[in-house]
Amino acid sequence: MADDGRIRVLIVDDHAVVRSGLRTFFGLLDDIEVVGEAADGSEAVAAARRLTPDVILMDLMMPNMDGITAIGTIKRERPETEIVAVTSFIEEEKVTAALEAGATGYLLKDAEADDVAKAVRAAYGGEITLDPAVARLLAQRLRDRKSSPPVEPLTEREKDVLRLVGQGMSNKEIATALVITELTARTYVSNILGKLGLASRTQAALYAVERRLT
Repeated sequence: MADDGRIRVLIVDDHAVVRSGLRTFFGLLDDIEVVGEAADGSEAVAAARRLTPDVILMDLMMPNMDGITAIGTIKRERPETEIVAVTSFIEEEKVTAALEAGATGYLLKDAEADDVAKAVRAAYGGEITLDPAVARLLAQRLRDRKSSPPVEPLTEREKDVLRLVGQGMSNKEIATALVITELTARTYVSNILGKLGLASRTQAALYAVERRLT
C-alpha cells in the first residue's frame, strides 16, 4: 500500500484504450492508485518486480507471454501480490488455469467499473472475487462431483480450516483463528485440496458454501 494508504494497482492489458479507461476511472477514487501499466505478460512480470504493486489486474489473452503464465511467474516471485484475472469470455480451462496459477479473482471485461474497483479492494483484503458466471461454472463442477466422496475423509481440523476458507479467510487469518502457524494453515489447505480433488482455494471456498459448511 502507498504511504497515503491507497492500494497500489498495476494494469495489464494489450489494448491501450482499456488501460487508459481503467487509469482514468481509478484516478477518480481516493483509495486506489495506478502505479503502472503493461501491454503483455513479459512486461507485467518486469513491472511487478520494479513497482511492487498490491494488486494486479491481469488480462489473460496477450502476445509474448499470456496472462496465465505471467500470473504463475509473479505469484512465485511475489506471493503477497494479489492478482485479478480479467478476460472477455469464459472458458473453463482458462478459468481453472488462472485460479491454479494463483489468481485471487476472475472478472469479465464487461463488468461495471464499480465492480472492478470492488474486486481490487477485495483482492487486497485477501478475499475471493468471481464474476457470477464464473462462480456458476465452478459451482456446477462441484455439483457434478457431489456423488464422488473424497478419496480420504477430512479430519475435524481440516473441516475447521475448510469452513474458514469458505468464509473467505486468508491463511494468516485462519492461523490466528485456530491458533496455529501460517505455514500449518497453508499445509491444511493443501491437504484439503488434495483430498477433495479440487484445483484451487477458490474451488475449496465454493465447495464449503455448496455443502453449507459456512
